[in-house]
Amino acid sequence: MNQDANAMDRTTSTTLPADAGLRRPAGSTTATGALAADAGRVLRNTYALLAMTLLFSAGAAAASVTWRLPAPGMLLTLAGYFGLLFAIHRLRNSALALPAVFALTGFMGYTLGPLLSQLLAIPAGTQVVGLAVGATGVTFLALSAFALLTRRDLGFLGGFLFAGMIVALVAALAAAFFELPTLATVVSAAVALLSAGLILYETSRIVNGGETNYVLATVSLYVSIFNLFVSLLQLLGLGGSDE
Repeated sequence: MNQDANAMDRTTSTTLPADAGLRRPAGSTTATGALAADAGRVLRNTYALLAMTLLFSAGAAAASVTWRLPAPGMLLTLAGYFGLLFAIHRLRNSALALPAVFALTGFMGYTLGPLLSQLLAIPAGTQVVGLAVGATGVTFLALSAFALLTRRDLGFLGGFLFAGMIVALVAALAAAFFELPTLATVVSAAVALLSAGLILYETSRIVNGGETNYVLATVSLYVSIFNLFVSLLQLLGLGGSDE
């Protein structure tokens, strides 16, 4: 009997590997690897397009400053922004999506020109613009690195951030209409914080496979970077203006 029991034990230990209960199904490993590969591809395409759109937007802003183009006004700015944004979402899977993206980023660069011209005309205006560029770049790199290294799912922040942006937009319109500089300053600070949160949120979505369209991912990151930069310009410009 003891010999039969020992033989059964040896047969069982040979048939079942020691880590049999710890192994993942092959399909699960394959799916995880495919998801990571897709996320990596979307991330690379997003950063490549983002770099090109930022350069294009900077060129449009420089041209606007050089040629002293007039400010388009709030209504035209909002109409152009939301109209082009709507077109990008409609064309996101089309070959026309890329021209629409460059149209949006070029338009936003143009709208930035008058603000830059105003700041460059005040004492230490060049330093203000340079500081805003540096602060925006450092913030973007730091938040992106955090999202890429930790790979945390920050999807729960989405509702709060988008609701905050809507409130900030309404407050900005009220500040402009009623000429309330204190409210405008508070809105600029709030938009800067919300934009930083959106950079973190959007990067987390890309890394975790929540965003699979690199055109939409690029536009989301670009708008957050743009809003962060403009908010910092407005906040830092207060120190150099006598008004």
